[in-house]
Amino acid sequence: MVKQSDRAPLLDWEEIPPPDPNQACPPPAQPPPASLPRDEDAPPRKKSSQASGRRAATDALAGTGWSSKSTAITCTPAKCGTAVVAGGNGGSGRPQTVLCGQPLGRDRAVPFPGLLVRDQWEEKDQIVAVFVVTFDTRSGNMVEFCLPHDIDLDGVEFKSMASGSHRITNDFIYFRKGCYFGLACFANMPVESELERGARMKSVGILCPSYTLLYRYMHFLENQVRLQLQSPGQYSPLEAFYEDKRAVLPLTGNGLVTACPAWSVTTLNRCMHPEMKITHPAGCMSQFIQFFGEQIMVLWKFALLRKRLLIFSPPPVGVVCYRVYCCCCLANVSLPGVGVSVPELRPFFYINVADIGTLETEVSYVACTTEKIFEEKKDLYDVYVDNQNVKTHRSHLQPLLRLNAADKEKYRKLSEQRQLLLYSQEVGEDCTSNEEDLFILFFMELNNRIFQTLSDVAGSVDPTLTADHVRAMGLDPQGDRSFLVDLLEVYGVDVTLVIDSPCCT
Repeated sequence: MVKQSDRAPLLDWEEIPPPDPNQACPPPAQPPPASLPRDEDAPPRKKSSQASGRRAATDALAGTGWSSKSTAITCTPAKCGTAVVAGGNGGSGRPQTVLCGQPLGRDRAVPFPGLLVRDQWEEKDQIVAVFVVTFDTRSGNMVEFCLPHDIDLDGVEFKSMASGSHRITNDFIYFRKGCYFGLACFANMPVESELERGARMKSVGILCPSYTLLYRYMHFLENQVRLQLQSPGQYSPLEAFYEDKRAVLPLTGNGLVTACPAWSVTTLNRCMHPEMKITHPAGCMSQFIQFFGEQIMVLWKFALLRKRLLIFSPPPVGVVCYRVYCCCCLANVSLPGVGVSVPELRPFFYINVADIGTLETEVSYVACTTEKIFEEKKDLYDVYVDNQNVKTHRSHLQPLLRLNAADKEKYRKLSEQRQLLLYSQEVGEDCTSNEEDLFILFFMELNNRIFQTLSDVAGSVDPTLTADHVRAMGLDPQGDRSFLVDLLEVYGVDVTLVIDSPCCT
């Protein structure tokens, strides 16, 4: 199997049609166009990120990009069908997932490989802003162009150029700006100019209400940043792009943009977010597994406990943003009602020192940074990941860093299922499954089994969690004791844990 690079384009699952039972393999989806036709060149404009007179629109429309119709694929081993589900009261519809086979429960084995469910739904383009950031030798990072002209982009000039980027030639960066998600493509080109000190650095980026849309425009942004390096001030393609893709933001009676609507991600059922299904690049999960190895099981526990995870890495930061996404996927649960009262595990993607104030108020997140100073700010995070080294300064979380026998067994099963999938693909028996599906469903099934068991015990006549229950969940009665204690507290599960601590040896 050919190993795919970190720069592989993101999968556009939304455009994949329902499988044809008469076809062995559906044709691959066509990639998005690389760029838009250029209009006549517009005169160059420069705009500082600190310029006054912009109307703040950062807090507007924090939706997830779901439309009022959703298409779900209901699979059985024999056939697949589709159904259209409309949202109630005209609101945003949630894709309905029907898992193959039996209902989830503690006695059910993880059904891999071969059973796939993919959610599909309609989604309208909603580009809130497009911008160009440049590095000026006298002023530093600055926004030189943006549409709309009055949008608040303060801080974007630092989010779209990661600290240390001057040492690399190109990169891409996912980030958050208030209620919005952003994607910027960075490039660095040597020039014979004393004024620019021998290097020209720019980023071209967009803001969207949801990061389900961002991947579509990766190639366009890469092309545009190269154009800006070679021909600075040629903004007409960006202007045409914005006019074609811009969002129509609802206004209040006083003409101001509305605040975040009530149907944002914080009020929706958190099980299996659509953005957790379509925004990863090809090969992202397999690289995540290969990079962290067994340490994935440590990250899984911290993610399920909704801890604050901060990943450090020097530039390039694009592949590290994918690791943020993968960490969020570890905590997927599809059982109704589970996790409604716990903090949402929010992907912040790339952060810098300008985000410190925001992080001080967050109780659960996953983020990455290129700034080593964050390691010293221990009040901002619970878990710090440096390369493959996962560590925590919280004494009560220290036991979770140690892999136990159950952790190693779960990782062995994951690796075994990956190998079976790769073999079936190599011999041509399976042309629909992929490692990304396997990875996401493996941890969702694991989490479902844990919470189904806890639910069964909590609803029984004797709500006592025994060592047998713990083993049925795939956990170690002794090695996972502290994890279970934290899990019961975080999720408010009312059961009695009767597993004794091991005696001293």
